[in-house]
Amino acid sequence: MKPYILSIDQGTTGTTAAIYTQQGAFIGAHSVDFAQHFPEPGWVEHEPEDIWRSVREAVQQALRRSEIGAREIAGIGITNQRETTLLWARDTGLCVHRAIVWQCRRTAEVCNALREAGHADEVRRTTGLVLDPYFSGTKLAWLLDKVPDARARAERAELAFGTVDSFLVWRLSGGQSHVTDASNASRTMLASLRGEWCPEMIALLRIPPQVLPQIVDSAGVVAHTRGLDFLPDGIPIAGIAGDQQAALFGQGCVNPGDAKCTYGTGAFVLLNTGERPIANAEGLLTTIAWRLAGKLCYALEGSSFVAGAAVQWLRDGLGLIEASADVEALASSVPDAAGVVFVPALTGLGAPFWRPEARGMIGGLTRGTTRAHIARATLEGIAHSVADLLDAMTQGGTSLRRLRVDGGASANNLLMQMQADYTQLRVERPSDVESTARGAALLAVMGLNLEAPKGAAATTDSCFEPLMGTMLREEYRRRWYEAVARC
Repeated sequence: MKPYILSIDQGTTGTTAAIYTQQGAFIGAHSVDFAQHFPEPGWVEHEPEDIWRSVREAVQQALRRSEIGAREIAGIGITNQRETTLLWARDTGLCVHRAIVWQCRRTAEVCNALREAGHADEVRRTTGLVLDPYFSGTKLAWLLDKVPDARARAERAELAFGTVDSFLVWRLSGGQSHVTDASNASRTMLASLRGEWCPEMIALLRIPPQVLPQIVDSAGVVAHTRGLDFLPDGIPIAGIAGDQQAALFGQGCVNPGDAKCTYGTGAFVLLNTGERPIANAEGLLTTIAWRLAGKLCYALEGSSFVAGAAVQWLRDGLGLIEASADVEALASSVPDAAGVVFVPALTGLGAPFWRPEARGMIGGLTRGTTRAHIARATLEGIAHSVADLLDAMTQGGTSLRRLRVDGGASANNLLMQMQADYTQLRVERPSDVESTARGAALLAVMGLNLEAPKGAAATTDSCFEPLMGTMLREEYRRRWYEAVARC
């Protein structure tokens, strides 16, 4: 029996290919970055061919590093940056425009117009989402309207729409399968909370239904590799989930009340709510966590659009650090931020505020402010943003005892201690912080009907207990709220 699972984790700034055993044990991985494009303020794009090249290279190098032959791969799991929108020609597989990234705010005016026309409640009730440029629906509408001849070609069924999972399955299968799983479909603003394409949303956004992929389970064989120069034909693609849902599964948060936060480009908190979708008035989203054997599991989600991206900005935009990993030592070199507050709303404010027009702000600067204070304020801003999400989740009476964390920035011990202090929760970090890739691998194992524990919890490596006193915590939180109000 072929013993290994290939997990393709296609993220916002790069792609990671990871090799796992059928029991979820990590073997090896390789990551490949690609360029970000910002054609106008607030716009973010990716070259689809850059995404594909990063997948090919990451897979080839992961196999080489792991000393695994491609023919030893039993199946493939895919997890992806969600909401990022692609539109390609069915005959060539080539996209008609750059991918519009989830961070892109170009459709803010469209969302405002829909809101003013009274559609916000309908969108919320039907899809569990809010009217915001974050989601794929208005991005797809923009492509259909702005790319020459795109709408006419879509109506003739010549074009295919997909989020990144759908695009990768199409490419991996040689154009044989046009699918998306229920978790990714739930992020498009075109699907209902029943996990089906919604005629009302499709009509509202003027989307030709011919462009939409088939919605499938998150675990199950949906395609096989075909015509690739880096993988043999016939490997089943057996697991798909959006990155945050995959991380929830990979962390073993398979029971109602389990919660995790992934710290990547942004920070994303998901709370498993089981078989029942829970509406929340505090600016959170109701989303599909996964669909297994036709049965839906739901989650509450809060998203902070900028987390690790704030540290990258310190590195690339301000030149305060040479490498992202340097931020912890720099921030730890001072006992506090000396009154500096950084609200990292560099691409608007996500949950629970949903203010796409908001912009980042650094306040409290004095002649004594150093780059170390700004670095510490950056980590505090990330931790405060996540604390806002968890506060919103518990407004309805939900009780949380712990928060499981993953993603690259979760390796920062100072940030994790801040998170425990601001939330008053026990923060648990696994030995393998790449829970997203692990979740996709475990879903693929399920999809292949192989022996594996469902959503087997990753081993906890480090725990962070709250240490900050109540009065100091309240002072820090008050200062944060004031800064958010100003931006």
